[in-house]
Amino acid sequence: MKAKVQSVIEEIRPNLQADGGDIELVDVTADGVVKVRLKGACHGCPGAAMTLKMGVERLLKSRIPEITAVENVG
Repeated sequence: MKAKVQSVIEEIRPNLQADGGDIELVDVTADGVVKVRLKGACHGCPGAAMTLKMGVERLLKSRIPEITAVENVG
C-alpha cells in the first residue's frame, strides 16, 4: 500500500512545489493512516491543514479506500 500512496503523492508534489512547498511520505500504518511531512512554504502555513485534509487526504481516500486519515508529522 505504501507504494500506491507514494505514487499519489508524486502526483500532488508538483502543485505544492509550484507554491514553494513540498510533501514527503513518512509512513503508512497498518490501520491506514498516512503520515507525511509538509516542507518549505507548506511548513507552518495557515492553509496547510486545509491542503492536507481537503486535498491530500481526499485524493488518497478516493484512490485508495483503505486509507483512513492523513496526518502531518512535522
